[in-house]
Amino acid sequence: DIIRGKDLFLGIEQEKLYLESNLKRIFLKLKESLHSTIKSHYENEDENFYLLREDWWAVNRKEVWDALTCNAPDNAEYFLHNSGGLLKFSNPKCHHNQGAVLTNLDYVPQYLR
Repeated sequence: DIIRGKDLFLGIEQEKLYLESNLKRIFLKLKESLHSTIKSHYENEDENFYLLREDWWAVNRKEVWDALTCNAPDNAEYFLHNSGGLLKFSNPKCHHNQGAVLTNLDYVPQYLR
């Protein structure tokens, strides 16, 4: 959500502004580094780069997920809404044998999670 610009970030306002400013700077650099044919797709984007953020997230979701789960403690749990309640990773590191990256919460509004 932070990357996609959809995070509610109910923390300290100054930190929120710093984070958002940093993300704008990062995505501006990313946009400038794109090949001209791809860059033209984002030509009319405002300074928030929401479309570029969404596209970046779609392409990099798995790598972010791997980074989170590969560093997770052995007793880490990830919840899924199913009849059994909490589902533990069968192999806690790098979501082995879990299939595709879980996206069940990607587009649920944050306040409903």
